[in-house]
Amino acid sequence: MPVSSPTPASATAPRRPRISLPPFWVQILAGLVLGVLLGWIARSGDVDWLGRTLEEIGGRFVQLLRVAVGPLVFFAIAVSITSLRNVSNAARLAGRTLLWFLATSLIAVAIGIVIGLVTNPGSGTGLTPADGELPQSEGSWIDFLTGMIPENIVTPFADLEVLQIVFLGAVVGIAALKMGDRAQPLISFGETVLELLQKALWWIIRLAPLGTVGLIGRSINEYGWDLIGDYATFTADVYIGCALVLFGVYPLLLRFAAGVSPVQFFRAAWPAIQLAFVSRSSIGTLPVTQKVTERLGVPREYNSFAVPFGATTKMDGCAAIYPALAAIFVAEIFDVSLGVQDYILIVFVSVIGSAATAGLTGATIMTTLTLSTLDLPLEGVGLLLAIDPILDMIRTATNVAGQAAVPVIVAAREKILNREAYDHATSFDFDEPVVEDDRRPAEDKVPA
Repeated sequence: MPVSSPTPASATAPRRPRISLPPFWVQILAGLVLGVLLGWIARSGDVDWLGRTLEEIGGRFVQLLRVAVGPLVFFAIAVSITSLRNVSNAARLAGRTLLWFLATSLIAVAIGIVIGLVTNPGSGTGLTPADGELPQSEGSWIDFLTGMIPENIVTPFADLEVLQIVFLGAVVGIAALKMGDRAQPLISFGETVLELLQKALWWIIRLAPLGTVGLIGRSINEYGWDLIGDYATFTADVYIGCALVLFGVYPLLLRFAAGVSPVQFFRAAWPAIQLAFVSRSSIGTLPVTQKVTERLGVPREYNSFAVPFGATTKMDGCAAIYPALAAIFVAEIFDVSLGVQDYILIVFVSVIGSAATAGLTGATIMTTLTLSTLDLPLEGVGLLLAIDPILDMIRTATNVAGQAAVPVIVAAREKILNREAYDHATSFDFDEPVVEDDRRPAEDKVPA
């Protein structure tokens, strides 16, 4: 009589039901509301321990992002350059991408200048030059040009000098591209490490709702609502300017330059935009931005170059709209009259110097670069630091939207965009893996 083999315990044991979390955007919204509430309680009730807790939570979240920035930028830039070896007309695509980056930056800075001239954001604030203070770090054209070359390999990563890391990554990527097949082992290693880093960053991204509680709560506790009142016009100008670019300029370009649906773009790109809003880091959002642009039909080989390149140089919010408004704001506080030549300089700095922002939270270096070029007092930066976290959210969301929109536009005009994939692209939840491959279910694939 045959003896049946024992049934494995794992087959009979009941499976634990998986906890179903609300959608990620709901978690983010809940984090925003809870952060405002806890920050208000900490400030109004003078609850010191709660204020310290919020500061620690927000600080640790940003610290986690900063830890990943150095190696992620290096491998993203190096791998993005080597990926061009698989793209026909690579030089043409790279040139067109850069031209569209410059063109959209020009439009954005023009919008910032017009809004500043119409609203006079520095008038009637009650702020005086005495309220400003010199920033801890400054930016100048000499520092910008000479600071790209590191003294050694270790210091850029230890001090998080992103421009120097970009320089090292570009050198390694170009060298590997020139070596051809002999560099293939190194290229494969770089691609594996980049995928590993993106996976680790994906885990950090899942903490964004908690980080939002700390970041928003710390801002409310530290500055309160009175601060927003002092900067009401300036704050409204930045949000309106970014909204015009985000929901006006980009949709028009997508419709008329790329011939695609703007609504479909926002439906698919929304996860990256919302994460950028709360994380305030273009580089921290990089894996998500790459995922949404690939879902939108941008070829992976071109996408692997365009999005990392944009994450370090494409900053319409931080490097175009904001510096223009900041320069006008500071000039009015310090009673300095700006002429036509000054506005031309603002355009030049915003379009050419956008890499100074380097995809990190805040835009202090870009602001000091603009003010120093215009010979405006750098104490004006101190006036803006207090309100900066609130402004940085919409600026970064605008940055990331542009970093996703330009590759779509270029791919469409170069006739390499998978329009069927674009038309069927949907949003996704952050429970899904960051790297999609051919092993995903057949029903999730878009026919070629």
